[in-house]
Amino acid sequence: MNGDMMFINYHIHIANNLPNDLPSGTPSLNLHCKSANKDIGWKSMLPGDDYTFDTKINVFRTTLFFCYAQWVEGKQQHFNAFDAKRDERRCRTHDNSCLWSVRNDGIYFSDDNVHWVNSYPW
Repeated sequence: MNGDMMFINYHIHIANNLPNDLPSGTPSLNLHCKSANKDIGWKSMLPGDDYTFDTKINVFRTTLFFCYAQWVEGKQQHFNAFDAKRDERRCRTHDNSCLWSVRNDGIYFSDDNVHWVNSYPW
């Protein structure tokens, strides 16, 4: 690994793009993200909210942030929001950002904010 990659600050964005059919002000998504040594905690998200956190890659390239997404419609999914070995290159394409979109049929990934792939279907 290029030593410079350890100093890159990666931005993980998780957008709530679930249908907005709940009463105004009602969160439609509960999200809990953490790594082996950092718990970011629970976040209740309204439709349209974007939850963002940053990380750097450790010297062993084992940095991993995983999240538990719970849609109030009853669906739930675990997903790896940042995996150093998988994301160190693909997330550099768009401003060092890993872009995630939680939708009614799954959790989508994009490295350019144009092309989206359903990486974790419900």
